[in-house]
Amino acid sequence: MHPFTAVTLSLVGLSLAASTSAVTQEKDRSSIPEKYKWDLTHIYPSDEAWRKAKEKIVTEAPAMDQFKGTLGKSALQLFGCLDKASNIAKELTRLGSYAGMSSDQDTRDSKYLAMQQEIRQVYSDFAAKAAFIEPEILSIDKKTVDGFLSEEKRLEVYRHYLDDILRRQAHTGTAGEEKIIADASLMSDAAESIYGVFTDADFPYPEVTLSEGQSVKLTKSTFSLYRTVANRDDRKKVFAAFFGKLNEYQRTFGTQMNAQVKKDMFYARARKYNSALESALDANNIPVQVYRSLVDGVNRNLSTFHRYLNLRKRILGLKELHYYDLYAPLLSNVDLKYDIEEAEKHILTSFAPLGQSYISVVQKAFNDRWIDFYPTEGKRSGAYSNGSAYDVHPYMLLNYNNKYDDMSTLAHEIGHTMHSYLSNKTQPYPTADYPIFVAEVASTFNEALLIDHMLKSITDNNVRLSLLGNYLEGIKGTVFRQTQFAEFELRIHEMAEKGEPITGDAMNALYAEITKKYYGHDKGVCIVDDEIKAEWAFIPHFYYNFYVYQYATAFTASAALSEQVLAGDKAATNRYIEFLSSGSSDYAISLLKKAGVDMTTSQPLELTMKKMNRVIDEMEKILDTLKR
Repeated sequence: MHPFTAVTLSLVGLSLAASTSAVTQEKDRSSIPEKYKWDLTHIYPSDEAWRKAKEKIVTEAPAMDQFKGTLGKSALQLFGCLDKASNIAKELTRLGSYAGMSSDQDTRDSKYLAMQQEIRQVYSDFAAKAAFIEPEILSIDKKTVDGFLSEEKRLEVYRHYLDDILRRQAHTGTAGEEKIIADASLMSDAAESIYGVFTDADFPYPEVTLSEGQSVKLTKSTFSLYRTVANRDDRKKVFAAFFGKLNEYQRTFGTQMNAQVKKDMFYARARKYNSALESALDANNIPVQVYRSLVDGVNRNLSTFHRYLNLRKRILGLKELHYYDLYAPLLSNVDLKYDIEEAEKHILTSFAPLGQSYISVVQKAFNDRWIDFYPTEGKRSGAYSNGSAYDVHPYMLLNYNNKYDDMSTLAHEIGHTMHSYLSNKTQPYPTADYPIFVAEVASTFNEALLIDHMLKSITDNNVRLSLLGNYLEGIKGTVFRQTQFAEFELRIHEMAEKGEPITGDAMNALYAEITKKYYGHDKGVCIVDDEIKAEWAFIPHFYYNFYVYQYATAFTASAALSEQVLAGDKAATNRYIEFLSSGSSDYAISLLKKAGVDMTTSQPLELTMKKMNRVIDEMEKILDTLKR
């Protein structure tokens, strides 16, 4: 990992995000008890302390100039440069974390939005000053670099970084070119930033009146709640209103998407890659074939997905399954609710296979206000874990609504948090930030532990059906839905690279085509209604540069790893904890191989599909017993 690359995660908002958690109508933040709100004073005691730290780091950044043109002279000089860059990056990341999470508490507060913009500017200036580092290292022959590593033991923490630079030699420009690329970061986040402000603060979300006379405003968060209501006519109305309103602004969303894709193309071309996909994946040394094989493999297994959709149709008692039925409760008489205290109890019990040391840190997260639980007015939607404040501890943002999905999301985010905590505790800062490719392994691993615990303690057939259905929903949402997104993202980049237009109309047509294929529209499996064509505008992850496919690959990896741990394999458990503690000390593919799963093969996906079919078998047997 680049000693100061990790800073960009917190600055551009790529915290490790789960799918949007369903929430109620937002409350006033002042009405929420303190114990349910995170305490950002652990990062800085006040905004004034943040500003003083920011001013201090601004004065330190010019120190990079003293190293320019000297990196090949001695091991000490090389170490001094990398160490200075790393220390500045660590503080910039901390500054970005505080500003970003403060803004997420209330996206309407322009004060923290301004602070985010300030720190982005500081980072851009710093990155421009440090742009000489990689080109200079590339001018040093490998034999000399190896000699420096032997001579100066403190350079060892940068060994993987140095090896990675040499690996990417063909894609690194001159010092002047690298400075231009660094300066481009001033505008590179424009599409994502505009999308975020537009959808979180300014978009005119529609209101609908439900069957019982209740009028509700469908924001991103409340849509995720009301799409799950039991009344089918209400679901149909909610989907039509929400996506219909998005479609009214498809030209604006299309323009934002076009800007994002063109940004990805710029960086790919600037770094001499054949495609934006190759550029994005090479950052973590992931073969392009891993991405394409996932899309191909999931397409080959759509029959298993369709089997689940037909099962859902059977449970719901429908003659025809529509897209607006996909989030309906499988069993209307089973409403699984868990308040935060109940969720904590179940989660801690489910983590028993990972040992008391793991559990004690999770207890600390609950007790020491690492978590912001409830939805409040203006708060960022969804859920994430941010572990980028290296010297502090990770934080979690949720929008908790006392449902099983919320408890599962909490377990998911704790997985990210523990991955960050253990890597930060075990690794020096330069290798603490783990590769994005492995980021979703720990989170989905925890979801598997949770549902295994819940199924062991529940014998009621209806409740078991509900939980098994929830597991299948996880596969639907993480493997099939995310791969559907990955295919869409790949296709829009390929269109742009061929010179084809990226417009709202073009995105609507492409999204409808792919969605109908995945959900078996033409086979009568699930009807994809016309308004669904605008769903792509609802997905923030399309601004994350080929991120979503990693949800699917990580889920299949965690499925394989969790099976070993749940089977009581102590060696597998030790390997897994070691994996969580490894940060970016090696490439993602190698880290997973050491943990016990090879992502360059089709085996993880095949194992996941076999387990999915076993769960469907069990659910069908229960349904036969219940004569439904």
